[in-house]
Amino acid sequence: MIPTVVWGTGNVGRAAIRAVDAHPALALSAVLVANPAKVGRDAGELAGLGRLLGVAARDDVAAVLAEGPGAVVYAASGDLRPDEALADVVRAVRAGAVVVTPSLYPLYDHRGAPPEFRDPVLAAVKEGGGSLFASGVDPGWGNDVLPLLVSGLGSTVEAIRCQEIFDYSTYEQEESVRFLVGMGQPMEYEPPMLLPSVPTMVWGGQLRLMARALGVELDEIRETLERRPLDATVRTRTMGEFAAGTQGAVRFEVQGIVGGEPRLVIEHVTRIHPDCAPDWPVPPDGSGAHRVIVEGRPRIEVTVEASDEGENRSAGGNATAVGRLVGSIDWLVEAEPGLYDALDVPLRPAVGRLGRSTR
Repeated sequence: MIPTVVWGTGNVGRAAIRAVDAHPALALSAVLVANPAKVGRDAGELAGLGRLLGVAARDDVAAVLAEGPGAVVYAASGDLRPDEALADVVRAVRAGAVVVTPSLYPLYDHRGAPPEFRDPVLAAVKEGGGSLFASGVDPGWGNDVLPLLVSGLGSTVEAIRCQEIFDYSTYEQEESVRFLVGMGQPMEYEPPMLLPSVPTMVWGGQLRLMARALGVELDEIRETLERRPLDATVRTRTMGEFAAGTQGAVRFEVQGIVGGEPRLVIEHVTRIHPDCAPDWPVPPDGSGAHRVIVEGRPRIEVTVEASDEGENRSAGGNATAVGRLVGSIDWLVEAEPGLYDALDVPLRPAVGRLGRSTR
């Protein structure tokens, strides 16, 4: 059994605790939290398992890493604290752990990552013998391994489009929804996540991964952006009121240009209420889905709907992203120390987990 730490117990961390508990090769050894109110609480309670796991949350990072965990699931957010997240991950890798995380966007494609992100990790790998695999929470598999798998079913491929279509009223992270993405803000507000070049920073690595796997060179990466206001005030279950006239929907694309044409596209369509921008793409049931469309012969369309935590689609997306990361840990432990990406790490069947429940 590989002693595994879950670092952070928010939307991703809750799912990570459940995934580690369910994995037959992993043993939850510690949970790290930043909120003093969570210290001492049982991991099973924090994860909403309905049973205790006998692992109390702690806030002493040095003490936990000194115990020599085999793996760390770094689930703390890197959206507003990228430097701190990188420092945390480097610290864990230097301690000799295999680290998996969705929190470091630039390292999704580490070969194309800026030196200030890549070099500290490589130094930590050399010094401590750990490894790092970063893959997206939106979720990463929807923008790399799934479209690549589906592309192999076609005879000819003209373009590949990866869509995330979501009602963000189910997303229980108000700071990100209101301030990073700008929902409920005046239309003149400039959401940090939507500023020019930021979408490329976040999703450009996944376009480069797909291009590398398909054997093509990207001419460039382009961005498009549309925003729509709410026609009427709406109230959400988790985040309260969003006023009429404020931002209610966002649609953007990050386009990989090949031969002058957008051949690889990652598109997000995000609403705070289904009535906003009804002419934009919608999920099958109006709540949330990830979709891959391969234009070619034949034309192939695959839609994935995941739900968790009471049929919540946002939680389901988080859980599948976590499943990809946690499911890679035992493979990474057997591999050489290093820096890995989604093309390096195989997506494997759930060996030993059929019929195994975390409820």
